[in-house]
Amino acid sequence: MHIAGALLAVAAAGGPAAGPADAPTVMPTRFEAGHFFAVPRTVDGQGLRLIVDTGGGGGAGLYWLSGATAQRLGLKTSRCTIGGERLEVAPLPRYAPGQGLPAPESPCGPVLLVNAQFRPNAASGDGQLGAGYLPGRVWTFDYPARRLVLEPPAWQPDPAAHATPLGFRRDAKGHLESGFPRLTIRVDGQPLDMLLDTGATAHPTAAGKKASGTPTVGGYGVTSYITTSMLEHWHQAHPDWRVVDQGDDLFGPTHATRLIRVPAVEIAGWSVGPVWFTERPDRAFHVFMSSMMDKRVEGAVGGNVFGHFAMTIDYPHEKVYFRCRKGCRAAR
Repeated sequence: MHIAGALLAVAAAGGPAAGPADAPTVMPTRFEAGHFFAVPRTVDGQGLRLIVDTGGGGGAGLYWLSGATAQRLGLKTSRCTIGGERLEVAPLPRYAPGQGLPAPESPCGPVLLVNAQFRPNAASGDGQLGAGYLPGRVWTFDYPARRLVLEPPAWQPDPAAHATPLGFRRDAKGHLESGFPRLTIRVDGQPLDMLLDTGATAHPTAAGKKASGTPTVGGYGVTSYITTSMLEHWHQAHPDWRVVDQGDDLFGPTHATRLIRVPAVEIAGWSVGPVWFTERPDRAFHVFMSSMMDKRVEGAVGGNVFGHFAMTIDYPHEKVYFRCRKGCRAAR
């Protein structure tokens, strides 16, 4: 979806608690086994639980709620055309002071998307702040501190942080077509283009959890993804890298996939590891995700890598900064 020019503005009433304009804004957030969930609350005391997912869908600068959640909140839906697509939207909930979200702006005004097909669940909650909504601002995902921060416009990176560029899909005129960020990591000395995916979700089987030790809440945790062909390449080149058959069953026990343990991953000049990757079919990334990105990607980097860092995504300048907080070292 076309999201060029989509801006994020903090609502004058009901937005997150903030200090001066040049101060960071700590978002109302819950941290669950490596995932960030925004947890705004309405004036009548109803709570929401929205996964913050850089690799999740959506568009037009908006976040989205499930149809059931919009109904629970009493939001009246309507239709609005954005970028040639007719979308189901609803007015923003009336958030309690200091317990809201930065209000989206779109050609339809301050509204949100309604996903009628989605059903609230433990993995994604009531909806999502995704790749349609997050671009346009600077966000810090401080994993060890379990804080999500909206940085002020004058934000400057910590000198101790390491930066790496991000890639985004743009049209012929340079307008942003997709908010899915691509970054490059190195595994076994080789560069790999990957989706930056704070929402990459694991559902380890008993065997997968025993091997990987992945923390979970309600059976769900975080992971990083790798295509079948790259997993096979790694396994053939390094038969000592442990592989767990049927290690993850996010898509059900009849579709269980493998895990592979990679000794080290280099990201923005840092080295972390070991890192477990969850197998995904080639077409999921080579075809589906790559069709929405500026280059072909080989998988996704998720919270099991980011958990070592305070990670700041500077969407306007197309960079991501990693400040080492635990268990990382400068790559050679």
